[in-house]
Amino acid sequence: MELNIVLVEPRIPQNTGNIARTCAVTGARLHIVKPMGFEVTDRQLKRAGLDYWHLLDITYYEGLDDFFARNEGGTFRYFTTKAVNNYCDAAYPDRTYIVFGREDAGLPEDLLYRNKDSCVRIPMIDCTAARSLNLSNSVAVAAFEVLRQWGFPELKNRGELTKYKWTEDDPQ
Repeated sequence: MELNIVLVEPRIPQNTGNIARTCAVTGARLHIVKPMGFEVTDRQLKRAGLDYWHLLDITYYEGLDDFFARNEGGTFRYFTTKAVNNYCDAAYPDRTYIVFGREDAGLPEDLLYRNKDSCVRIPMIDCTAARSLNLSNSVAVAAFEVLRQWGFPELKNRGELTKYKWTEDDPQ
């Protein structure tokens, strides 16, 4: 199964670094659509991703047209506060691309309008002051919903203590 996380014109390096870490620990591929609001060498970006950069599969694109031309045949889910469909109700087949817009503007409305059946939202309180979740939190919520639906393939599902050993009788 192939999970793809797409950031369209990310602006905040710390968010992108956190998302890169989520991709690294889940095995998701990271796609970044330019222009970005920072340089990949930004200290905050590297610090947020810590020592996970060697685990990343990352691809950069010059714009949305470049991204779509190079990723034909995938299933796209556009995460937006403007959607009417709940993200938990969507199906996420293999080669799913979960797509997120810039922190300050989201995804382009013409893209959302042309793909309304593929737009999903994370439910939030009904209050105009609560505009949206942080981008890196939204990506984590979405990624783990996809992985949950897939049965967490290739992920370690049981942890270990450092001082003690779990036995077969311990709850899982």
